[in-house]
Amino acid sequence: MQPATNNQLQTTNNELLSFRGIEKAFFGVKVLKGVSFTVPAGGMVGLVGENGAGKSTLMNILGGDLQPDAGTITLEGSGYAPLNPQDATRRGIAFIHQELNLFPNLSIAENIFLTRFPRAGVTPFIQRGGMNRRAVDLLREVGLEIPPDRLVETLSAGERQLVEIAKALSIDARLILFDEPTTSLSERETDRLFALISRMRARGITMIYISHTLADVFRLCDDIVVLRDGEVVGSGATKTFTTEKLVSMMVGRTVSQLFPERRSLGKRGDEAEAGFATGAPLLEVNGVSQPGVLRDISFTLRRGEVLGLSGLMGAGRSELARILFGLDPRTAGEVRLNGEQLPRLSPRELIERGVAFLTENRRSEGLCLDASVGDNFTLVTLPQHGRTPLRWLAGASLKSAVERIRAVVKLDAKTSDSQPVRTLSGGNQQKVVLGKWLLRQPRVLMLDEPTRGIDVGARFEIYQLIHQLADQGAGVLVISSDMEELMGLCDRILVMCGGTLVDDLPRAQFDRERILRAALGTNQEAAP
Repeated sequence: MQPATNNQLQTTNNELLSFRGIEKAFFGVKVLKGVSFTVPAGGMVGLVGENGAGKSTLMNILGGDLQPDAGTITLEGSGYAPLNPQDATRRGIAFIHQELNLFPNLSIAENIFLTRFPRAGVTPFIQRGGMNRRAVDLLREVGLEIPPDRLVETLSAGERQLVEIAKALSIDARLILFDEPTTSLSERETDRLFALISRMRARGITMIYISHTLADVFRLCDDIVVLRDGEVVGSGATKTFTTEKLVSMMVGRTVSQLFPERRSLGKRGDEAEAGFATGAPLLEVNGVSQPGVLRDISFTLRRGEVLGLSGLMGAGRSELARILFGLDPRTAGEVRLNGEQLPRLSPRELIERGVAFLTENRRSEGLCLDASVGDNFTLVTLPQHGRTPLRWLAGASLKSAVERIRAVVKLDAKTSDSQPVRTLSGGNQQKVVLGKWLLRQPRVLMLDEPTRGIDVGARFEIYQLIHQLADQGAGVLVISSDMEELMGLCDRILVMCGGTLVDDLPRAQFDRERILRAALGTNQEAAP
């Protein structure tokens, strides 16, 4: 792929796919503005840009979900204008979406052949024996040795990802698009996926890789295309980019660092040099257990501290947060808030006491997607805006709260308060979820994968909000699979393995290798 200059396409002799002057507008607002670039046959192109840059719209056009207002697409040297996803499938184009398109109540084989069930002759009956045998061959190709009649709901996130790829291979895909494929994967599952991608590349399959994890883009891709505000602002060989150059192109300004500097309000003692806050104990967890899930979990979150929680998938991190927020039961142990022992309270009661929890699945658990931005912002603070004695909602009070929190979380100025939240980019959706909790002014905020699927510019703004909250005296617990995020953001990191805490590191002792060894259960230096 040659760099595109002034959005003019530069062709190559072996191009598989080319976009020429693609434009698209919604309700009069242009989201794609003459996008042009090529994808060479057998190559792997990284498509990067902030949330809202136009990546999803462009890929929806490629997949037949949307039609462009202007421009043309060429596939394998001939015109390509899909009217629906079936057109894309027939031309050998497959999509591995961030939100996997699998039916959990169906078997692996049924999911792979869902729209193409093999029939017994001209009858309507499914030829299950042949379908399962073909599924076994496909699963073996992706390195998954499990029965094809297993229900998808029993699979891990990494296994489901491999089933999606097997589904793509079943149509003899020549072009596969990956959209944030590692957001739900552990480090081990990510390595397994990347090894499979290398094998597919060796077979000559062309790929487009969309990700906010820039290290993965540099590791995998031959070429990079950068979108900003619906335009191609840079493209070329991966080796011509640096992280700083790529980030600057994506956000339209120079970003000198990926993490904000940690400032502390209030006095810290000698332990500040060890790298963590020394405010008074805020949340104390002692011996919390749940059979098969957690075993004897004990730690203290202090005022003004950003405490990280690391571990591989299945280590019990999210389960711990759910128990602390009253969503799941605990069979043993105690929890204290500001020195007061908490009984086993409901989430509503914990919210009233100043505890907040941002779940890892913002779309299904953190937002009302069809409700407006303003309504989502005020979901957990509605009682504060009621008029007595009938508790009618005070419109002026609600409007003031929404305007105030919009400014705090730096929501995109183009976003209307009355706009359905499902229409927002992932970064703006996450800001709405975070803003919803910040309006409660929580004393303890638990964040589970707070920047998953979020671009680098929005990440920095969310990190700033986390530090500001801690500097105001709150305690913040950050659960993340991104080790660089934890090391750049937190004052201290706890490591979990097999449902128990195995290490506790202050900032001065942060070490990627030690954290990984502890998470794998092989760290000989781990805390008892």
